[in-house]
Amino acid sequence: MRSLGALPKSVLILEAIGMVLLVLAWLSLNLYITLPVPFDSPTAGLVMIFAGILLMVPAAVALFRGMAQTLAPQLMQRNDDKPVSKDQDKRDDADH
Repeated sequence: MRSLGALPKSVLILEAIGMVLLVLAWLSLNLYITLPVPFDSPTAGLVMIFAGILLMVPAAVALFRGMAQTLAPQLMQRNDDKPVSKDQDKRDDADH
């Protein structure tokens, strides 16, 4: 059983790559570093920002889903059976 906030390794890797892209884009756009020619333009910086955010979305979804399961487990369960009340069970009983 995973603890609250424990994410799969693949999601953590995607989030780390997204953070690296965001940091590289910020450093490049503020002229702190110079990237190779295809990644040096402002358009490439904008693409890196959007790609970094998109790579971080699965981690956010996984965290919100984990919190929802912890806070409201009834909302996340898939029960196709309708709950049977005790009164209905007594009415259907043949021994009454």
